[in-house]
Amino acid sequence: MTYAEATDFLFSSLPVWEQRGAAAYKPGLERIAAFLSILGNPQNRVRTIHVAGTNGKGSVSHMLAAVLQSAGLRTGLFTSPHLVDFRERIRVDGVQISEAAVVEFTERYKCDMVRLGLSFFEMATAMGLWWFSRSGVDIGRNAGSGLGVDIAVIEAGLGGRLDSTNIITPTLSIITNIALEHTQYLGDTIAKIATEKAGIIKPGVPAVIGETDPESAPVFCARAAELNSEILFADNQNSSPKSEPRSHFQFSIFNFQLDLHGDYQQKNLATVLTAIEILRRTLAIPDEALQTGLKNAAALTGLRGRWQEVGRHPLILLDTAHNAHGLAEVARQLARQNRRNIFMVIGFASDKDLTSILPLLPADARYIATRADTPRAMPPDELARRLNAHSLNTIAITDSVPTAIDLARTSATPDDMIFIGGSNFVVGEALPVFEKKS
Repeated sequence: MTYAEATDFLFSSLPVWEQRGAAAYKPGLERIAAFLSILGNPQNRVRTIHVAGTNGKGSVSHMLAAVLQSAGLRTGLFTSPHLVDFRERIRVDGVQISEAAVVEFTERYKCDMVRLGLSFFEMATAMGLWWFSRSGVDIGRNAGSGLGVDIAVIEAGLGGRLDSTNIITPTLSIITNIALEHTQYLGDTIAKIATEKAGIIKPGVPAVIGETDPESAPVFCARAAELNSEILFADNQNSSPKSEPRSHFQFSIFNFQLDLHGDYQQKNLATVLTAIEILRRTLAIPDEALQTGLKNAAALTGLRGRWQEVGRHPLILLDTAHNAHGLAEVARQLARQNRRNIFMVIGFASDKDLTSILPLLPADARYIATRADTPRAMPPDELARRLNAHSLNTIAITDSVPTAIDLARTSATPDDMIFIGGSNFVVGEALPVFEKKS
């Protein structure tokens, strides 16, 4: 079996959320527990950090992994979704799982995966834990240094309580923030969604909450009290530029340089810094490692698609924000761009609540409606109709992300800006366009 054959099997034989949406949603831990038992329960041999939340959990996970890696710890990182290659989901010290390992895993366990009815995400979770428990076999500088990572950062998928990643018992639980998304699965209020996310808090395990919200905070505090778990709210631990320092951790988010450039990363940074101080109780994480990891987080971990600059004249930016909470942050930063015109190349999944998203987008921008090559994508003519209904000027409609990018580049002058986003899928198809030219 080749790598292409292995991934073809995984994508075609297991329901994939990114392609099928609700049809691929399989909440509960029974299947993942049964499968991990077949694998020898690798989750019990890996020290982990669990990261959940509506937005920012990917950035927080990558920043944490970069800091831990810079501190000399062999660090696993499990995230989702991938943008271009499945192997992006599973990394050790920034190095993707090898193609040979994916093939080995698929050949050995494909019958078990099908028999148990695993979802694609459950399979990926299990593969990540399997790889972290044995990695070192063929990962560059780690070869011969023993099996297993020192610690792994595990990003949750949908929700938390019933998410397959919740099979782990972590050293630290992190919940970045709560916003209304996937309400058909997680609940239609902030409190209900917080209850699902709070399911990752474990007995006696410290929990960091990234953003304090009056609706979600009581839920988290009640869960932590019930389980005798320490809880810290990151936005109450850090100082701001207009106030006196009030952090008992003695740091300010403005003392750190990041290679992640979205303004929203300041909130994620506060979460990371609070987490690091808790981890320092049991792990040696020098200040130099903290500074180095944050300054080189994207470079060390391979993170892409977060306010990522891929062109200068015109300025071209990619961002994977895809819900109202995330796009509100993006829109605020777009409003501060000193550019003659802004061209928006956007596409959305068909299940997105555009009534809450479209009013956030810049009213004076020029829109190119497109779609990624996935069954879940909203047809671009439907998107254009919705854009126009909100008085957003649609200048082109196309079924191809590369074509949409070409149209934007043809229309833009060096003093303009092109923004590409609305969906992980759109960004995933845009990245190869620019990487081929680099």
